[in-house]
Amino acid sequence: MAKAPRDVTQLAATDTALAARMLSEVRSAALAGQRTRMPPRPVIGQSWERMLRGGVDPDRDFRAGLLTREEVERRRETSPLRPVLPVLRQGLLSVADVAHHIMVVADADGRVLWREGSPSVLRRADGLGFELGADWGEDVVGTNGVGTPAVVRRPVQVFASEHFVRSHAAWTCAGAPITDPRDGRLLGVVDVSGPLETMHPATLAWVDSVAKLAEARLRERHLASLERLRAVAAPVLARLGGRAAVVDRDGWTAAVAGMPYTPRIVLPKSPSAGRRWLPAVGLCRLEPLAGGWLVRTGEEPAGQGAARIALDLARPRRWSVAVSGGAGSWNHELSPRHAELLYLLAVHRAGRSAAELAEDVFGDPARRVTVRAEMSRVRRYLGAFLEHRPYRFGQDAEVEVALPEDPRDLLPHSTARTVRNGREGAGCRERFA
Repeated sequence: MAKAPRDVTQLAATDTALAARMLSEVRSAALAGQRTRMPPRPVIGQSWERMLRGGVDPDRDFRAGLLTREEVERRRETSPLRPVLPVLRQGLLSVADVAHHIMVVADADGRVLWREGSPSVLRRADGLGFELGADWGEDVVGTNGVGTPAVVRRPVQVFASEHFVRSHAAWTCAGAPITDPRDGRLLGVVDVSGPLETMHPATLAWVDSVAKLAEARLRERHLASLERLRAVAAPVLARLGGRAAVVDRDGWTAAVAGMPYTPRIVLPKSPSAGRRWLPAVGLCRLEPLAGGWLVRTGEEPAGQGAARIALDLARPRRWSVAVSGGAGSWNHELSPRHAELLYLLAVHRAGRSAAELAEDVFGDPARRVTVRAEMSRVRRYLGAFLEHRPYRFGQDAEVEVALPEDPRDLLPHSTARTVRNGREGAGCRERFA
């Protein structure tokens, strides 16, 4: 008997039909709990396990309600991906049309906002419910090239019966997440999809490279906007005495006067003019500027006292940290990496060195510089509530972690040993004194 290929996508490059048949057998055996001579790729097998735990029916094509046209337009107008659509179109559409593919752009919720490409393929996509306003989150339609990259936060190609739902087996998808280059927050997913016979192993690298170009363009736009705000800030700061900073609407710093530069000052979710307490600067006064805010400091914050830190990891892709204490309360949405690091510090209350965190997260203690850079970003919003050498929560802080009801859904992107151990433990809520 011929030895099975290690990766079915390699076989698909030369014999699509044979690869599809083999994957169909692998899928049927895996979902029946039987051994297979060629196991599914790890990213696919792990996704299937999530689908089985979540109750997605592999034999029923479930479709959530479409967004109205008005809601699709509203989301398009406010989408942070709208400015990079020209980059995505230029990089993907010309080739996609010739190769009988379509380009799909979905938001962070998995909702399809843009869909362009081969007219014949668009009509076939309609039959799958792959249409504007559709919800293609992994927990709704199973393993696919939109929802799965959003969960694992890396590019994923889904070929034939690697799709969890049987009716999608005649399709091939390659999707890559697009993240905010400033803080790693998921903005959406770009996907190239088409009929099974159009599959090519290089498609995934192509889509990923275009997604990275889009992220680079977002970074350029951000730096240009800060430069424009800096021009507005210069005469304002020149007239002021004392300590002040000018930040954009998201808190990214354009200029400072009389105080150390910090890349970002975390603002309230809905900032308004007046006296406020901000984690990075304490008590201050916010004043609106064209394109941002003037932050005037100089008042000393009241004693913080014992703080309560609530780390919420219970909701998929909606991780956050909330802090409450004598100086006020605030919360902050977390990127996947920051959620992972704070969970590790919550479990290891005695603290972790940069090398230990690097070993935890990457399996390589030599990646200390990467960890220090990430922890520096975390300290921008947690400030005095985090200590270092080693990194740890403050001794007086009460840390509470809300965990998923099913422990196996804890930070699915993470490969850290502590997180894997957590997936085998109890869910709900855990307190770390």
